Amino acid sequence: MFDQKSTGRPVVSIVHPKHLFPQLYDERTMERIAAVSDLKAAGFESKPSAEEMARLLEGAHVAITSWGTPTLSAEVLERASELRLVIHAAGSVKPIVSDALFARGIRVTSGAAVIGRGVAETTLGLMITASKDVYGLREATARGAWSEARQTSQDFCDITVGVVGCGHVGRHLIQLLGMFDVEVLVYDPYLSEEEAGRLGATKCELDDLLRRSHIVSLHAPSIPETRHMINQRTLALIRDGGILINTARGSLINEADLIREVESGRIRAFLDVTDPEPPAPDHPFRTLPGVVLTPHIAGVATNGRKRLGRYALAEIERFINGEPPLYEVREEQLPRIA
Repeated sequence: MFDQKSTGRPVVSIVHPKHLFPQLYDERTMERIAAVSDLKAAGFESKPSAEEMARLLEGAHVAITSWGTPTLSAEVLERASELRLVIHAAGSVKPIVSDALFARGIRVTSGAAVIGRGVAETTLGLMITASKDVYGLREATARGAWSEARQTSQDFCDITVGVVGCGHVGRHLIQLLGMFDVEVLVYDPYLSEEEAGRLGATKCELDDLLRRSHIVSLHAPSIPETRHMINQRTLALIRDGGILINTARGSLINEADLIREVESGRIRAFLDVTDPEPPAPDHPFRTLPGVVLTPHIAGVATNGRKRLGRYALAEIERFINGEPPLYEVREEQLPRIA
């Protein structure tokens, strides 16, 4: 716990690459961070050694990390005796955490929920454009079709939407779907039926969700248990004319199996992620009719990254006021999060 009365303002060390500064922080955010804390270190030009990281963190109460920050190992933390909070202004904390970090009682908070809002909002947009068949109609009208092409377009209502995974993204997406006249199914082994109901969804098993949904949207983490959870068997359960959306991780899908299903014309796919990224220049996803491929932009893209800077500021202010972090990640959560 930070004692402001005896310690004064907290010392904050920003330990991520300097090139991220204009992406993460606007002028107002940086001014506010400087007003409520003492900035000890402000980024680095190239990946620092463990010794350099230890020096950057020495005396700091709070560390702001992000993409490009090295792991906060036991060696790094040996001199960070004052460190109480790590604010990860990015998504997964797995690249930066270590057993030593949690063993020292240092709290960790992640910007995954902040990024998740953008992912959920993008997914909703894809659902609506998929229902309206915007991309198919674009190709049809370019060929000269008009009235007859409109027969493939449907309003985003009176359909069933299946949400696979109910973490930050899935929860926000379900809340957004509450504004529409759609039935929402959710599959998540860690979610109770009661909690699903409070969110506005019906919990069911994966196979049932795939059979019943007009649109299936993937939001599960990339862990061993979810690798290729969408495969030949599970794809076959999706109804004819169904739509599969993946804004989570490419590893959730067996790509060869999906290619065969899309080539058959039975389903369509909207993919923001692949495995690996980017896909090969001649990968079928790039040109296959029935696939809309975007380059991993569902989360924080350009101006959206400023949300992460504002989140970091909010966590610092809560730390000063003795309030718990907004988005804490506990050690026991690591095996089942992205």
